[in-house]
Amino acid sequence: MAKTGILTGQFVRIQQTPASIGERMLAQLIDWFIQSVYFIGWLYLFMNYISDLLVFDSLQVLFVFLVIILPPLFYGFLAELFFNGQTFGKRIMKTRVVKANGSTPGIGAYLLRWMLMIIDGPIMSGLGVLVMIINKDNRRIGDLAAGTLVIKLGNYRRMGISLEEFAPFSRNYRPAYPAAEGLSLEQVSLIEQTLRLKENDPRIHALADQVKQTLHITNVHETDDAAFLWHVRRDYQYYALEEI
Repeated sequence: MAKTGILTGQFVRIQQTPASIGERMLAQLIDWFIQSVYFIGWLYLFMNYISDLLVFDSLQVLFVFLVIILPPLFYGFLAELFFNGQTFGKRIMKTRVVKANGSTPGIGAYLLRWMLMIIDGPIMSGLGVLVMIINKDNRRIGDLAAGTLVIKLGNYRRMGISLEEFAPFSRNYRPAYPAAEGLSLEQVSLIEQTLRLKENDPRIHALADQVKQTLHITNVHETDDAAFLWHVRRDYQYYALEEI
């Protein structure tokens, strides 16, 4: 499986390799085994010991629901939420759930993955396995809907941008346009693409005017629009590297 590279808004490059279908299935089997042992173990204790201590039927029903049924039912969602994208099965198989852009999923993404397991799992004849087979990142329906994928933890790397990728900053470098820190990665990407145009391309001048207006820059140090855009991009990189 080929690795994929992602460049985040903080200029941190992430390399990740999607977990194989076999690794994902084995992790799921381990999780189902853990859930089964929990359910059967507590059910045995309840039938043989605990039920006699709960004299009221309503207490017995409440105990069965809260202690025996709910934990294994919500196991996948809660484990991934509180253990950084890992269940015990994924931890054993050294895999983890991440967003497709390499970031950590939010509670909504974990919840959506868990809810769609009813479609991906054995209830629907393992439809999720079929979907994993036909897409390159081995993502099931829950992953596609939540924008997540399961990666091999050993192949997940975060690397700060090296000085080879950007001209080095001097120790006394001071940004000329502090407002550049508020640019989005998409805006910086547009600036970079525009700077590849020919020197007198009118789009360079149009973008420079738009950047000045967006960032409320009135005091410009450069007389050339391309040099101005280059300096704005440079200042953005300075603030982004400070966060690494």
